[in-house]
Amino acid sequence: MPLPAMFSDFVGLLFPRVCLACQEPLARGEDHVCTDCRAQLPYTDYHRLAPAANPLARRFWGKLPIAHALGYLTFQKHGRVQHLLHQLKYGNQQEVGRVLGRWYGQELLETGYAATFDLVVPVPLHPRKLASRGYNQADSFAEGLATGLTCPWYPDALRRTAHTNSQTRKTRFQRWQNVATVFEAARPDLFAGQHVLVVDDVLTTGATLEACAAVLLAAGARHVSIATIAVA
Repeated sequence: MPLPAMFSDFVGLLFPRVCLACQEPLARGEDHVCTDCRAQLPYTDYHRLAPAANPLARRFWGKLPIAHALGYLTFQKHGRVQHLLHQLKYGNQQEVGRVLGRWYGQELLETGYAATFDLVVPVPLHPRKLASRGYNQADSFAEGLATGLTCPWYPDALRRTAHTNSQTRKTRFQRWQNVATVFEAARPDLFAGQHVLVVDDVLTTGATLEACAAVLLAAGARHVSIATIAVA
């Protein structure tokens, strides 16, 4: 066995790397999520459906013209996806977002989405929240998606102008009110005539993504699509 591999195995015995979905030890070559969990993750496969048959796309009907509504996984309380999202959002495991983004981006590329999007942008955090957390979990996923799709990624193209309260216990209307006017285009020159893929970690009611999409369309985007790690 080569010396680097032996050293890696020795370090693994002292500080075992675990799957962030199930907490079981990772085997050599596994990347943050074990092979078993990756096989059993609840994939939505919405990207394989026609728009009229996509239940996620239907959430935006009559509100905004969303070109593609994409969600990688189905959120299940106390399940693997919740564990992954908790590690990404609160455990400083930014690489989880990048890995999931790369996987999904590659899958989209292989199922007809090559050259569909001109740029990828994340839903932004307010500077106060960003300073507190240290990173934007949506941006980690956006970066991975852009890598998988071989598409430009602009982490600062949108800006959040006001700090808002948590959306967790709000109704759909309250969520919409909470975020309806808090986003602006920090780089409006990027959006004119472009197909923009705006990215978040979880879609619940869609109010946040709806608000971002409205800003992008007002800034001259030709089309706006949305993508999330998980759909509740």
